[in-house]
Amino acid sequence: MVDQVDKTPVHQVVIIGGGFGGLYAAKSMAKANVQITLIDKRNFHLFQPLLYQVATGALSPADISSPLRSVLSKSKNTKVLLGEVNDIDTNAQSVMVGEETVPYDTLIVATGAKHSYFGKDNWEEFAPGLKTVEDAIEMRRRIFMAFEGAEKESDPVKRQALLTFVIVGGGPTGVELAGAIAELATKTLKEDFRNIDTSETRVLLLEGLDRVLPPFAPELSHTAEASLKALGVDVQTKTLVTHIENDIVTIKQGDEVKEIATKTVLWAAGVKASPMGKVLTEKTGVESDRAGRVIVEPDLSIKGFPNIFVVGDLANFAHQNDKPLPGVAPVAMQEGEYVAKLIQKRLKGETLPQFEYVDRGSLAMIGQHAAVVDLGFIKLRGFFAWFVWLFIHIYFLIEFDNKLVVMIQWLWSYFTRNRGARLITGKEVIAPVPIVNSDNQTPVIPKKPLNV
Repeated sequence: MVDQVDKTPVHQVVIIGGGFGGLYAAKSMAKANVQITLIDKRNFHLFQPLLYQVATGALSPADISSPLRSVLSKSKNTKVLLGEVNDIDTNAQSVMVGEETVPYDTLIVATGAKHSYFGKDNWEEFAPGLKTVEDAIEMRRRIFMAFEGAEKESDPVKRQALLTFVIVGGGPTGVELAGAIAELATKTLKEDFRNIDTSETRVLLLEGLDRVLPPFAPELSHTAEASLKALGVDVQTKTLVTHIENDIVTIKQGDEVKEIATKTVLWAAGVKASPMGKVLTEKTGVESDRAGRVIVEPDLSIKGFPNIFVVGDLANFAHQNDKPLPGVAPVAMQEGEYVAKLIQKRLKGETLPQFEYVDRGSLAMIGQHAAVVDLGFIKLRGFFAWFVWLFIHIYFLIEFDNKLVVMIQWLWSYFTRNRGARLITGKEVIAPVPIVNSDNQTPVIPKKPLNV
């Protein structure tokens, strides 16, 4: 008797995006009877919570990145496809990657979000955000070029503008950036320059609400503000940015309007959904919120399309506490794991209760020896909170070699106060040199920066 061969097609799961949501979904289905195709325009997973340390020279991009193929190499039911999805055909159940068509039975969209300028997109030229490796490298270039420019500047007014750093947004990213730059100026770089005193650097943190770290408990916000001020950061709350252009940041505090002269503005104020959100709304008719996030059902699927799920920063899940979940890594991780479990349950003809996010806490580092941690059942601050922050971030790095390298880097920085990744790279490596006109009076800056 000849054994019958099961010719039932394997369930095809396509995941768009290799961030926390997409990667955790793929890893959670590593042993499932499905065929997974993970599509991303990058060949690596990026640990975004530590991007600010790349921007301030504490870590290199490779320290917080892991090749997707390496991470998923032992998941034999998973293949990685490098490319960008440009269309979704819900009728044919397929996605377009360039000219290639990839069919799906279940689709998971986890393309995340990018920084938002609240309708002032022209500000991006003057105030880069922090969502990608390229963003971090550009921030790093601007930060260290400011110190290099100040070293050569003889005009005290212009030198002060070069040594003034404005961070817009007092959330975790803004707080961590402000603390890191202040420590960089007062500790790491203080012996490196000869013509300037880097301790004269002015770091301003601007927040529109009445306190920094608004999602945290008020007492932790106050602790964070006090720690920032101890580092020399000028924290200005109830402050709105109304204009950014030509090395001037215009702010409004109540009825008072002020201008701040600065060469370096860093954006940490808001996010908006990736363009894939618009594709989904056009193809499925699903609603989205003001930030472009897709409104999802209690099981994270799209209304009318039970086989299409949206997870992570792209999803607006408001079925818990009547407000959207925050755009943080733990939310994306749990959503990815939930969808993976739901798919496997469905294949067995079973169901699963609606998704419920378990908030295990919030944390932010302000500087060396200083952090705030809210674990719900306990609130920590100071040195112990800083240690907890270090442990949690190392724990959630994807690969062992990343954990080891980052731990060694942090230990080295702790004892030496040195940041070994202070590299100036990017399109503009050498600052424009003033050229004096024939009248020997008017300096002119070349329109094109000098490159190497």
